[in-house]
Amino acid sequence: MYVITYDIVNDKRRAKLSQTLKDYGVRVQYSVFESDITPDEAEKLKKYIAKIINLREDSVKFYYIDNRCEEKMETLGKKVVTEFAEYYDV
Repeated sequence: MYVITYDIVNDKRRAKLSQTLKDYGVRVQYSVFESDITPDEAEKLKKYIAKIINLREDSVKFYYIDNRCEEKMETLGKKVVTEFAEYYDV
């Protein structure tokens, strides 16, 4: 699983990136997505995103969460229920 975060300056680029990420995962906060994709798919997504964003102004971060990290994941407060519910204690 990947956690993908972004900080995009331009509204049009932000909207395009958000729509793209919806095709690959689930929004868990405004600029945070969880995506259950393979490393190869992540590399393809990174290349596509690089064409959308302005590399001097915008930032997109990919955090790879392996099985050990998933087992240690905790949620405080309201739990986000996504289609990846196996990652949460719901």
